[in-house]
Amino acid sequence: MPKKRQMNANTESVDNYLKAILDLGGAEERRVSSTSLAERLCVAPASITNMLQRLAASERALVEYERHRGVRLSDEGKRRALEVLRHHRLIETFLYRILDYPIEEVHEEAERLEHFISERFEERIAAKLGHPKIDPHGHCIPELDGKMARREALPLAHSEGNGPFLVESLEDHDSQILKLLRTSGIRPGLRLQVKGRSFGHFRVKAGTKTVDLTPPAALAVRVRPGGVDHARQRLHSDSPRHRAR
Repeated sequence: MPKKRQMNANTESVDNYLKAILDLGGAEERRVSSTSLAERLCVAPASITNMLQRLAASERALVEYERHRGVRLSDEGKRRALEVLRHHRLIETFLYRILDYPIEEVHEEAERLEHFISERFEERIAAKLGHPKIDPHGHCIPELDGKMARREALPLAHSEGNGPFLVESLEDHDSQILKLLRTSGIRPGLRLQVKGRSFGHFRVKAGTKTVDLTPPAALAVRVRPGGVDHARQRLHSDSPRHRAR
């Protein structure tokens, strides 16, 4: 089990930096530019540089940072980022499945709570949910030891051919796009067939519906070739809201 970390006034900000670097670096753990971090966190570039220098210079360095070469997580930084990410995705799943939050609201709520839950509370949430492997957006939940399955899907906008495609996950940063996808019936585990493309816009058959997706929405839907993933379907069929439909 990860060690319980001590909270301080800067923990929330540090955690947000580490999570952003983890996400932007991808499975290959690429170096992340300060510009990319500034865009993701909506922070001035000078503030980004100051924080990265501080994280790299701490006694237990959380990042490896070189000016003009970008930043990547140290082993300690990656461990901490994965711990917070596990908190975040478990909270999202709890809000969605137990408290019946709509999918476009769980990310923001989890952002507020993820930094402050105890390890005991985390264990109770995981047990209550049956130790889930994925969150409502279709993202993998890190294990207690930090292991997490690699993501193989690509944005629908970057796909080739007409499918069928399996919706593996939805990007969680834009609540308006998530609401649009929810009302269109697009969710992880659904099979899509592309019916037309034009200048980044997609027309897809999603279940029994034909849906038009804007370029941002097509980027937010991550797919891979194949049929229905029943494990992901179960996540949504277990939701009280989904059962009532």
